[in-house]
Amino acid sequence: MHQIQESLLKLAGEKNLGQFTLREIGAFIGEDSPQKVKHHIQQLQQKGLIKIDKVKGTIQKTKQEWEKSLLGAVRLLSIPILGAVNAGPAQIFAETNIEGFLKVSSALLDNTPRDVQTFLALKVVGPSMNRAEINKKRIEDGDYVIVDIGDRNVSDGDIVLSIIDGMANIKRFRHDKENGHVVLMSESTKDFPPIYIHENDNFMINGKVIQVIKKPMFG
Repeated sequence: MHQIQESLLKLAGEKNLGQFTLREIGAFIGEDSPQKVKHHIQQLQQKGLIKIDKVKGTIQKTKQEWEKSLLGAVRLLSIPILGAVNAGPAQIFAETNIEGFLKVSSALLDNTPRDVQTFLALKVVGPSMNRAEINKKRIEDGDYVIVDIGDRNVSDGDIVLSIIDGMANIKRFRHDKENGHVVLMSESTKDFPPIYIHENDNFMINGKVIQVIKKPMFG
């Protein structure tokens, strides 16, 4: 998510943005261009993250967090699905449009106390991480991975969502300090070569994979 959108979303959780002009909203988040503010508000509306009611004059954050369940202590999360992510060669573009919401029990995420607003779900395409495990669950074609985009302080050995030249992929992060580069490793039953990244490359860590939601196995 764009930094301006992140700031607007946080602000919308604290204030009714409908009470302010675009320039005033921009002042809250340190953005001088009213047109940029307007654009990113519209983007948040399209993603279903804010609701604009012109009759009531309100612009407010929608409730996408915890939802009460009939199961008592167990709750449901509504996690935005941002399309597919490649677990093979980096060939699938990192789409920014939300395709829907994945309903996930809090029990499947160990009743995490973390800020669920920073969670995203992506569908895995490809086999190159099918030997890697998160909480004893392998990352296989057709599964969903839950990524915490608020956690970008990754350590050597973490499984991360990275963006390389606009392409999204899931890989094992290795920092080769001796040779001065980052290596993104596959862990697969097939032979996938590593991806070597120089510090000056168009490369960004977008978050850490925290859970795998396995595809249904029927029959």
